[in-house]
Amino acid sequence: MTQHPKLALDAAAPVAQQKPTSRIVHGVELHDEYDWIRASNWQDVLKSPKALPADIRALIVAEKAYAKAVLAPTKPLQTALKAEMRGRIKEDDSDVPVEDGPFAYYERYRDGGEHELICRSPRTGGAETILVDGDALGESKAFFDLGDANHSPDHAHLAWSVDDKGSEYYTINVRDLATGTDVEAISDTEGTAIWAADSKSFYYVRLDDNHRPTRVYRHMLGTQQAQDALIYEEKDPAWFVNLGQTQSGAYAIIDVNDHDGAELYLIDLHVADAKPQLIQARSPGLRYSVEHHGDRLFILTNANEAEDFRIAETPLTNLGVASWRDVVPHRAGCMIVDLSVFKEFMVRLEREDGLPRIVIREIATTVEHSIAFDEEAYSLWLEGILEFDTRLLRFGYSSMTTPAEIYDYDMTSRTRVLRKRQDIPSGHSLADYITRRIFAIAADGERVPVSLLYAKSTKLDGTAPLLLQGYGAYGHATSAGFRANRLSMVDRGFVYAIAHIRGGTDKGWHWYVDGKLENKVNTFTDFIAVARHLISEKITAHGRIVAMGGSAGGLLMGAVANMAPDLFAGIIADVPFVDVLNTILDGSLPLTPPEWLEWGNPILDKAAFERIRSYSPYDNVKAQAYPAMLVLSGLTDPRVTYWEPTKWVARLRAHMTGGGPILLETNMDAGHGGASGRFEQLDEVALEYAFAIACVSTAPTM
Repeated sequence: MTQHPKLALDAAAPVAQQKPTSRIVHGVELHDEYDWIRASNWQDVLKSPKALPADIRALIVAEKAYAKAVLAPTKPLQTALKAEMRGRIKEDDSDVPVEDGPFAYYERYRDGGEHELICRSPRTGGAETILVDGDALGESKAFFDLGDANHSPDHAHLAWSVDDKGSEYYTINVRDLATGTDVEAISDTEGTAIWAADSKSFYYVRLDDNHRPTRVYRHMLGTQQAQDALIYEEKDPAWFVNLGQTQSGAYAIIDVNDHDGAELYLIDLHVADAKPQLIQARSPGLRYSVEHHGDRLFILTNANEAEDFRIAETPLTNLGVASWRDVVPHRAGCMIVDLSVFKEFMVRLEREDGLPRIVIREIATTVEHSIAFDEEAYSLWLEGILEFDTRLLRFGYSSMTTPAEIYDYDMTSRTRVLRKRQDIPSGHSLADYITRRIFAIAADGERVPVSLLYAKSTKLDGTAPLLLQGYGAYGHATSAGFRANRLSMVDRGFVYAIAHIRGGTDKGWHWYVDGKLENKVNTFTDFIAVARHLISEKITAHGRIVAMGGSAGGLLMGAVANMAPDLFAGIIADVPFVDVLNTILDGSLPLTPPEWLEWGNPILDKAAFERIRSYSPYDNVKAQAYPAMLVLSGLTDPRVTYWEPTKWVARLRAHMTGGGPILLETNMDAGHGGASGRFEQLDEVALEYAFAIACVSTAPTM
């Protein structure tokens, strides 16, 4: 065992200029000495990073240079980590083909390629056609992200989208598959195209000037974008618009939603000038999604106090909630997560006690059977199928020790065929690792699930370093699935732990409600309780934990850094939502209006203002020692704008009395998701892992 490289603590940290501003909200004076870091032309920066003002760019560049200097001793470790992680990637990997009519569609990678190739081949076998070559298109671009790719029903055209800034403004290109050339381009979209049944037009969502998806258009092939027909426009900035399609292929779905409810419309794809048909008008707290089957809809909904959701049905002639009749009644504690409907079968994914299972119902007889697995913690999901009249179900399974497996399941014979197992070229033995699920007791007595992964050779005697991941927001349940990159930490003696804290739906809908709005602090105290439980159980020790979270999980990192800084040897905050109060007070920002239902509206509600002010990481930085922190940001991020982490780092350095260092690494060519290439992404992971290892004094290295 050798000691890890030390951080270079003699480098001089940048000092951001302070330009004090103040304002009064609800009788409280708010001070912000770093408000100048927010560029007044931020919308322009999203589309062209070169538009960033010179003084702000100079600060960010200085921060990057400082982070590079402090992390310089870890560079050999970063190189080794990246090589290990790349060695676990099957470089010429391919999806399982999805059949539709005469073709099978799939994505694959070239050996050494950064980006996907979108391909098809004859269903019965034959030569492959590369429809979109991501490597060729992205070769000269600093950022290149392929979005959706949807072929027309007649298989003559492909609508494929791309974002080349990281700002999530997608251009939809229409490719003539006979010639392989793009014949049209639709700009400033959300990225998804839903084709009409006659293949002559498609529907898409356009973003407004504030990057909000608000309008649905119909585009006719052969016409200019300016001629596109406006089909739907959402006026309320708190409600966003998405497009989907029923499994039957008969309808497009306009899904208008906020963090508290949904309002859906059907568009008949067989009618050339179809008008949106409202299913059920929005009302506070009402959530629903739909699938089409013959002369009716199946509806997954929380209507009628079905907290963990129920499945209902209604005739197409009478869509409103009053006619919704139970098919699968609500059962408290068993949350229905997803629904798919085929010609003969209805399939639901549900989660109980934190573990998922798939339940298959024969529609004609209502006979049900289920698919589940025996590991203590695992992930299960439904894969996409393009056809409706099929007895084939495709699903995926993995655990923290088991690489992903994709199965085709015959819903009639109840037999499964393994279609793909994630290949780890450098080798992986399940017997060398252990996965467990334990429970920590929160401050109010709730049992918080914790998923663990560690090497069988790791001693749980209080000496092991531990990487603790958390999120806890928006009802997102954190998967306990396989991530090959984690093995680089586990092989070095780390325990990898996932805290399934409140704010997600890991234990049902109440787990989400108990971690939002007035209950938000539960998310933070749950995470702290998990850390302390892991110490008390001698799975790790005080000062041996590195915490990790991104986006809303970055808010979690900022909150626990203020509340319990001594618990952690280090904190990794990826695109962290940390300037919460200022952001949620600004209704002009892209995501703010929908966020009021997640956090509260501090503009109108003084109680919400005080509550957010009590935990907002930026507003609660204080004169205390802070652990070492690595903060990652994206310049063109429309979700967590670059100035949030930049301001936070500046304020931390100005107030902290010891500890650190505080490092900020901003990707100047990317947004919320970081680098776009599959190998480029490993640079960021290697940076994070090397930092974590350097934070823990006795962590071994190779």
